[in-house]
Amino acid sequence: MASTLPNPPEGLCFHCLQPLPAHDEIKVRVDNRERQVCCYGCQAVAQTIDEQNLLHFYQFRDTSNPLQIPLLPEELQQLEAYDQEELQEQFIQRSDSGEKSTSLSVDGMTCAACAWLIEKQLQGLAGVSNAQVNATTERVSIQWQPDKVKLSTILQQIAGLGYRALPFQAATQEQDFKRRRRYFVRRIGIAGIATMQVMMIAVALYFGVVSELDQSMRQFFWWISLLFATPVLLYSAQPFYLSALRSIQARQLNMDVPVTLALLSAYGASVYATFSNQGEVYFESVSMFTFLLLVGRYLELLAKQKAIATAANLIKLLPATAQRETASGKLEAVAVHKLTQGDVVQVLPGQTLPADGKLLTDQAEVNESMLTGESVPVQHQYGDTVFAGTLNQSQPIRIGVEATQQSTVMAKIAALQDQALATKPRLAERAEKLANQFVKQLLILAALTFFVWSFIDPSEAFWVTLAVLVATCPCALALAAPTAVTGVVHRLNKQGVLLRNTDAIEALRDCRTLIVDKTGTLTSGQFSIATTHQLSQNYTAEAIATLAGSLERHSEHPLATPFKNLTSETASLEAVKVALGNGIEALWHHGQSQCKVRIGSPRYIAEWHPDALNHSPANVLLATADELLASYQVTDTLRDDVPATLSKLRQQGFKVIMLTGDSQANAQRVANQLDIQQVQAECLPADKLAFVKQQQRQGPVLMIGDGINDGPVLAQADVSMTFGHAADLARQAADIVAMRNDFAALTRLLDSTAKSRRILKQNIIWALVYNIGIIPIAVIGLVTPYIAAIGMSVSSLLVLANSLRLYRGSSGTDTPATK
Repeated sequence: MASTLPNPPEGLCFHCLQPLPAHDEIKVRVDNRERQVCCYGCQAVAQTIDEQNLLHFYQFRDTSNPLQIPLLPEELQQLEAYDQEELQEQFIQRSDSGEKSTSLSVDGMTCAACAWLIEKQLQGLAGVSNAQVNATTERVSIQWQPDKVKLSTILQQIAGLGYRALPFQAATQEQDFKRRRRYFVRRIGIAGIATMQVMMIAVALYFGVVSELDQSMRQFFWWISLLFATPVLLYSAQPFYLSALRSIQARQLNMDVPVTLALLSAYGASVYATFSNQGEVYFESVSMFTFLLLVGRYLELLAKQKAIATAANLIKLLPATAQRETASGKLEAVAVHKLTQGDVVQVLPGQTLPADGKLLTDQAEVNESMLTGESVPVQHQYGDTVFAGTLNQSQPIRIGVEATQQSTVMAKIAALQDQALATKPRLAERAEKLANQFVKQLLILAALTFFVWSFIDPSEAFWVTLAVLVATCPCALALAAPTAVTGVVHRLNKQGVLLRNTDAIEALRDCRTLIVDKTGTLTSGQFSIATTHQLSQNYTAEAIATLAGSLERHSEHPLATPFKNLTSETASLEAVKVALGNGIEALWHHGQSQCKVRIGSPRYIAEWHPDALNHSPANVLLATADELLASYQVTDTLRDDVPATLSKLRQQGFKVIMLTGDSQANAQRVANQLDIQQVQAECLPADKLAFVKQQQRQGPVLMIGDGINDGPVLAQADVSMTFGHAADLARQAADIVAMRNDFAALTRLLDSTAKSRRILKQNIIWALVYNIGIIPIAVIGLVTPYIAAIGMSVSSLLVLANSLRLYRGSSGTDTPATK
């Protein structure tokens, strides 16, 4: 086939129209022809333009002034803009290893086959560490190494597959949703109007209303039906054709393949009958089938939007500007994305905090309902951490900025939500594979049906085959899993529970062993020093208090909190080492002398002083290498909702085990209050990990913890839960995060996931019963194409309606969790 692209004058580069070098001959293949270019840069750009199917750049550019022509198509220029660091700050997250990650929004993705194709393409790209694609939310969660691949290259790879991908911006999500809704509404409107007109004619023809008319009048009605059905086929049904083509490209057939075959076959046969005046026409089936399918897709879109709007709306709460203090103490209005760590901003009452940071005002009342769901304002003191997106309620406050944009807690919550929606529970994956296998078998069945009916009644063979294609299309089966999963994610969001790993939905069914940390999990985490005993007379009480407070300021452990406010004085320390789960060691300069000191658990101090284990019920000891300095009993109170929650769990058959690093005495005291029979105390992180592995030999384990030292066991457990206030490591390792920091979230989680499992199973069973049950009826010719269209659509709508039950009553509780 001859190329339609204009050739440059002899001796000029095909791409930039500059003179070709005298010696080097560099060529590139564009539009199936070899073209000569002046350098390797032009070669790379021309090859990209050809790969991205942007040949209109060469076809329509003005070549009258070679010095002024653009060197890149506008589409590629726009994508390369996303490589700018300043722009990336608004949507990119960076890991400690230097990798970047973001969420991309993809236009045109309609099914699992689309997701599979994009995922395989990206995973094969050098420099891409991970790519997860979710057809339900039309998002791509991607991690890449910026030194090996650029973001624009990733976007170009997706564009080369026929999809348009851009960094996901929560602020524009509503606009994107409205655009997609209009996309469906226009097509539904045309299909609906045409269906009404064609059905009136079909009723008149099929039920003998115009039986007395001659053949020419009958054919006239066929032509009118053709007139109305054609825009339905050419315009309204476009989404199904595009999806079918992409699934064939991915070599993974989806349900739109039989849909497309049915539509084109019915329309083609009806057109032939209209022109030849022989046979039957089914324009009403084409129109009605398209209309009902589009309505189902539109309702599915609405369900998706409900599920993903909760987390996305968090980011939209962030203000666009902030009042930053200058060096002279004046205020200046700046864009939030220009704030940096160390800036000081002022926030007036009624305004939203623009960034995470430390409170620099004595006290503040902050409404954190957008993070936790609790509307009661939280009282904060000087030095407390406050979060972007929360609402200042009482007085003007000053905040020292520590994190902005994608580094804020709110942005991380939204990222966790994207991660949850990007994963699929195993049951959903099995349903998706079953639907794909069903499509292949359906096509084989349709071919066999046509072959058999060609012998039985050749005039009916085509229409029976068409009815089989339509009636047995696994639309309901394809909708069964994603609608239920998005429904439970939405439901849990409303209940203040963030589901990070959707595999937990199914895994929770088999968990009947609950292992709980004590500190900050069963107890409130609001610690105080109940008793203090000075054990050395060589130092003053003030010196010991200063040393204890200075050491504990290097710790993030909850037990360290009450020590940090013992005194405002600071001890001279160096070579500070934190022993995770044990304590802190440092070199203390005191007067003219120096010595090693430790503060931590009795077992940690016993490495220097074996008699440290005899100071029960003290759970924190301070010592030098030569002597014990002081012992402390640090206590906190039980959470109010723990006793009732544990009682409900026992009724459901859970065995409760306490696993803690605290002393045996303190652990046993709490266990006695909560009637916990099995206690493992004084455990290091390695001990906890070994114990959880031991319990897993007897069955799946549900683990709840919130500390840094709980990270390994949370990752090891079959299902794990933590709290919104937990350490970053715990939040990253856990499958579920209770954003309201309440222990009762566990019962809401169990109830909601149990309901979602029931609905998911109901969806799959109903879809299979319908599809398998309709096969023999359709194959023997008892179902006409238009009845098949109604049956298939009603089946899909029933599945969707069943999944929407998860959206009702999402702020309360349901029936007790069951298997």
